[in-house]
Amino acid sequence: MKPDIIRITDLGAPELTERQRRAIAGVPPVEMREEAVLAAACQRTGLSDFGSDDFRERLRVWLKSFDEDTELGPLGRAGMFGDAVRYASSRLRFEDLVKRHPEINDVAIDRPIIVAGLPRSGTTHLVNILAADPRLRSMPLWEAMEPIPAPQDQTSDGEDPRIVRTRQAWGEFEAILPFMPAMHEMSPTHVHEDIELQGLDFSSYLPEWQSRPCRWRDYYYSHDQTPHYRYGRRVLQALTWLQGPNRWVIKSPPHMENLRPLMTTYPDATLVITHRDPVAVLQSAITMIAYGDRIRRHTVDVKALARYWTDRVEHLLRACVRDRDSVPAGQSLDVLFDDYMADQQTVIERIYAMAGLPLTADAKTRIQAYLNANPRGKHGRVVYDLKGDFGVDIAALRERFGFYYERFSVRPERIEGERP
Repeated sequence: MKPDIIRITDLGAPELTERQRRAIAGVPPVEMREEAVLAAACQRTGLSDFGSDDFRERLRVWLKSFDEDTELGPLGRAGMFGDAVRYASSRLRFEDLVKRHPEINDVAIDRPIIVAGLPRSGTTHLVNILAADPRLRSMPLWEAMEPIPAPQDQTSDGEDPRIVRTRQAWGEFEAILPFMPAMHEMSPTHVHEDIELQGLDFSSYLPEWQSRPCRWRDYYYSHDQTPHYRYGRRVLQALTWLQGPNRWVIKSPPHMENLRPLMTTYPDATLVITHRDPVAVLQSAITMIAYGDRIRRHTVDVKALARYWTDRVEHLLRACVRDRDSVPAGQSLDVLFDDYMADQQTVIERIYAMAGLPLTADAKTRIQAYLNANPRGKHGRVVYDLKGDFGVDIAALRERFGFYYERFSVRPERIEGERP
């Protein structure tokens, strides 16, 4: 039985378990080469047409960034290489499917409900509540990992093999890192982030969660993300064609820094932005990353990690403040985390009303069933210590994020070690 209160005391100097050592040992080396990634994807799928070649430049930047992150250990490097192969494989299958069924390009995506907000600000919980309504199409983790089925996966009876593979993979991951579900559960059937679909176009901030790809981050900042949002939308059309309905509920934190590309791509969307104390968000996010880094990196530099993600969160916040008013008021809703936690029912009713979707008795029943099955803290509560574990000056951090507190009336949360 897992403890109700979890305190991870070795973030900066990990004391590895025998299982973690075994996971790291014997991992074969990988070469971060474009040709190696694409050849592996072709071999895996039996396909060779990647569509437009513009993605290759972004793939090369990804791979060079991973090489330059010299603290990535064998398992970390293998993981990043494996993700690149997975995205390239999904791209091959997607391009092949559209080539065989061009009618996919005409599939309508009807008034999606899109949730944005900082990581660790309640977006996952909220989108899973909304996805309990079967009138809304959502993308569970297993589908995000392998959005387009391989021919051998297209079975009419039994469980989709992609679900089985995802359950096995994440079950092993959580066995190696047993406190991870308490921070962010990755159930195969829970809704995952739609930026996974931008991974097929080798964009988004996805690599930043498992490495420190500074070259990629700067490249990403300097390029308009609209083309990659459009590519992700095309994949949504394929998923809708494979299985409707065509009204989606999706979510991803980096939508906060891409409000203009997002609304250009989905002009009829209802946008819900969650707002939480960024100091609380930061301590939760970097604790989770540092805990995972014990198997990904040679050493865990907690202060460098805190600096990286402080900059990253600030970029998300400043872009959101800059572009928030570009979204029509009649299509968007700001939700304060504290208000949402205190009265989820009212927040849900407001979202349904703005989306023009009747909140039926069946939807209420399904939503309540999800809430009953997924209480907050069901895997235990992690105790965070931003100052003690990462050496962060909390007062200076609050001053740095002052522009965001002021713009959205975000209330500071109690932080361990902070002076009253």
